[in-house]
Amino acid sequence: MIVDAHHHLWDRSRHDHGWLDSPGLEAIRRDFTPADLAAETTATTVAVQALNSAAETRDLLAADGPVAAVVGWADLTSEACGDELDALAAAPGGEKLRGLRHLAQDEPDPRWLTRTDVARGLSAATDRGLAFDLLVRGPQRAAALDLARALPGTSFVVDHAGKPDIGAGEWDSWAAWILDLAALPNVACKLSGLVTECPPRPWSRELIAPYARHVLESFGADRVLFGSDWPVCLLEASYAQVRELTVDLLDGAADAERDAVLGGTAARVYRL
Repeated sequence: MIVDAHHHLWDRSRHDHGWLDSPGLEAIRRDFTPADLAAETTATTVAVQALNSAAETRDLLAADGPVAAVVGWADLTSEACGDELDALAAAPGGEKLRGLRHLAQDEPDPRWLTRTDVARGLSAATDRGLAFDLLVRGPQRAAALDLARALPGTSFVVDHAGKPDIGAGEWDSWAAWILDLAALPNVACKLSGLVTECPPRPWSRELIAPYARHVLESFGADRVLFGSDWPVCLLEASYAQVRELTVDLLDGAADAERDAVLGGTAARVYRL
């Protein structure tokens, strides 16, 4: 069972994806549909929100094709968060809602994740069996660690291995953070999004391998998930190249470890 635990879909006629207007994003400044995804992979997939928008989440839930689960969005700071989650679950395709994510990396407050109202919303999500994806860069990493420690009953998934600045050679602080997170049994980590952390250097197996190895050695294969980060990956590599890179990075792993990273861990975390 192959599971792509992280990809996106978007329709700019339905939602304002203004972030795509940023310079350098020309290669993905178009719509990406379930049909486009099906042309790239036959794997079971997990669609992940790209906007802090419940309306976008409803569209992802209703998507057809290979999408088996959705990591959506709800306003964690709202006192009515639980009601909103129940409404999403009752919407068409609502049974596919398996997790939530907030674009914490874009919040002006790097400690946003540690807010009391966020914890209240996450408790409502946990009560409904939902995981929470952590989308952070360097400034938000400490808050993400504090949150995961404070809520041991919540299942957390680190997106894109915490976005290490591979192109700049970031290592020490990121590597220590990964070790601290891996010490928490309620945290898993996605082996995803690393090709787009390499610029200005061109991505290569040799450049990415030390980061992937550290994630795998720290978390163990049973807490690591493959994700393509398609179509964002197209800024640097094709879907096939990302998939082949991941398989190559698992060279030498036991069959059970490969099976876990390429599908088993995602199936467990997102209840596929």
